[in-house]
Amino acid sequence: MGLKAVYPGTFDPVTYGHIDLIKRAVKIFDTVIIAVARNADKGPLFTAQERVSMLKEATKGIRGVVIEDFDGLVVNYVRKKGSSVMIRGLRMISDFEYEFQMALTNRKLAQDIETIFMMPSESYCYLSSKLIKEAFALGADVKAFVPGFVTKALAKKLR
Repeated sequence: MGLKAVYPGTFDPVTYGHIDLIKRAVKIFDTVIIAVARNADKGPLFTAQERVSMLKEATKGIRGVVIEDFDGLVVNYVRKKGSSVMIRGLRMISDFEYEFQMALTNRKLAQDIETIFMMPSESYCYLSSKLIKEAFALGADVKAFVPGFVTKALAKKLR
């Protein structure tokens, strides 16, 4: 069966930072399940299915990746997938407080699930989906931050 980890997130949209983290994770785990949170309350720009499709395109050719969407408590989803490991990305120190709070809450809810923090390459540490959407909406060229098909999808949604 092998080691299996779940990498949950909104991925709205997927960035090169996410892709970098996925590539790092598959070097450690046999299977990495990318769990796209439906999170309608977060007001994502893209639907869950659009985000799943973009991730499938972004990760084609990377072995050991499974992409699905989910709803509800992430710890319940991790258990349902037969894993006990959740991956979270840390870009900057500003992410740490929120991620630490989430990890401790998840530990209280599910002591059998461990959260592993991973950092992307330095060149992607400042990237966030929110920042990319904002910059694109203001006319910035974001091709250095996201794959071309994501830029096209942003253009369809925002222009």
